[in-house]
Amino acid sequence: MAKNLKMKAARVGLDMSQKDLADAVDVTRQTISAIERGDYNPSIKLCIRICKVLNTTLDELFWEG
Repeated sequence: MAKNLKMKAARVGLDMSQKDLADAVDVTRQTISAIERGDYNPSIKLCIRICKVLNTTLDELFWEG
């Protein structure tokens, strides 16, 4: 699994820490870290929650184009 640099960039662009994002989508900071490292494949429901908080789309964050 590839690192999710798009998600990290979107999070940092909103000046959010991993903990801020984790709290907003109701997961642990470790889960956000694992997604960004490419060590964890989140459920579609979690992907949607992350996209809503980061004000972006599934395509922009999770689909490779």
